[in-house]
Amino acid sequence: MAQAKLYFEDVSEGSELPTLVKNPINETQLVRYAGASGDFNPIHTVHNFAIKAGFKDGVIGHGMLSMGFAGQFITDWIGVKTLKKIAVQFRAVSKPKDIITIKGSVTKKYTDGGKNLVDCEYLATNQNGDKIIIGSATAELPLKN
Repeated sequence: MAQAKLYFEDVSEGSELPTLVKNPINETQLVRYAGASGDFNPIHTVHNFAIKAGFKDGVIGHGMLSMGFAGQFITDWIGVKTLKKIAVQFRAVSKPKDIITIKGSVTKKYTDGGKNLVDCEYLATNQNGDKIIIGSATAELPLKN
């Protein structure tokens, strides 16, 4: 997704980032992600195995899939080249049919060592309001002039 060029002057502390809402997670997506990532743990693709492992509703989403959603959330806003750091804390599992919504805001805007930096915090929840991940990111943004 192409984003408009974002400049340091355009950002303020407390500014909300554009919300990202992902389509419902589906089992085909989990199988494809397993193949792409090499994570073939059957808790992500085999219902009976996931249930025996303690997940009463069956398969669960890959944690790194949720982290990928977080990466998309940030880079859709600021672009890939300006992202300097991203951090994630996993709070709950995602499951098929979950709709993941990610919201965030700018928590700090500053200059350090000649670099114009912006810190953000974000939260990903499912349709029930359960926290899936929380995280933070730092971006270096150019000046307009």
